[in-house]
Amino acid sequence: MQITRRKNGDVTIFDIKGKILIGEGITELRNAIDTEEGKSLLLNFEKVPYLDSTGLGEVVRSYTSIKNKGGVVKIVNLTNKVKDLLSVTKLITVFETFEDEEKAVASF
Repeated sequence: MQITRRKNGDVTIFDIKGKILIGEGITELRNAIDTEEGKSLLLNFEKVPYLDSTGLGEVVRSYTSIKNKGGVVKIVNLTNKVKDLLSVTKLITVFETFEDEEKAVASF
């Protein structure tokens, strides 16, 4: 898994590429989130074809970590599989999700 960090105004965008699975991608995501100093974080899942329960747990941990620092995490460009997983687990109601990056950035 690869994470590319970029800024759009005050919003930090993490472009995530690859699967977020146990033993694959979890550490990279955790390190990226834990070193993030910004308060507005947008996770771009456009190139995340799948995440397992451990990956989902790490996304929730990341959300909680940023929120505890007074920040906000939102998600953009969910793939169908990831969107289905968030729907089944009811986490779709926890995360604010968007289909358009411009609208997501403007929502902060």
